[in-house]
Amino acid sequence: MTRAEQVYQALRERIVTAGLRPGARLIERDLAAEFDVSRIPLREALQRLATDGLVTTVPGQGSIVTVPTPKDIEDLFDVRAGLEPLAARLAAEHADPEALRRLRDCVRPREGDEARTEANAAFHRELVAAARNPLLGQIMGPLEARMRWLFHLTVERDPESQRAEHAELLEALEAADPDRAAAISLTHLEDGRGPTLEAARRWQLEAVDAREATRTRRRRVNVA
Repeated sequence: MTRAEQVYQALRERIVTAGLRPGARLIERDLAAEFDVSRIPLREALQRLATDGLVTTVPGQGSIVTVPTPKDIEDLFDVRAGLEPLAARLAAEHADPEALRRLRDCVRPREGDEARTEANAAFHRELVAAARNPLLGQIMGPLEARMRWLFHLTVERDPESQRAEHAELLEALEAADPDRAAAISLTHLEDGRGPTLEAARRWQLEAVDAREATRTRRRRVNVA
């Protein structure tokens, strides 16, 4: 693994798990020292994170963790609303016993926000895998980081309600009922849209403008 890949993976995980909050400034000098790398691999990692939608870069000034706007959230939920019910439908038709076992493991109760959030993300990832449609997996793959990110940023949502909805969807998959599975998947997704949009408005209020956050501050020079 190259140094750029190592930095990319580490920063990606830190952002996705909300260790770095939306609007946090990413200071190249500090990050290069932390990861013991030059600016070249660091900038390569930041560029990849910008392509992922996790970092916002202001040319000539610097980078911050992206602040998702309500429009960003709506766009992501609209795409998910088209693809996740399809994944549920296909999973009900094609899931094998091992895929169902992995989904069942994601639904079992967890202790702690971190464990519950990761189980939530894993359920959605395993649902796509259970659909056994490689093209769908390729399309959904790039969205996974953004979905995990939102799950970690909205941990205040009732975890038991989410787990119950996953369990209901799992029942439909085990019953090989594609119509019911697709309907439950869509309802589950739409139940999360409102709270996530509300959270996005809060992130915007808490965060700072990207250009202001990355603006280079000139040193004041005292003239005798």
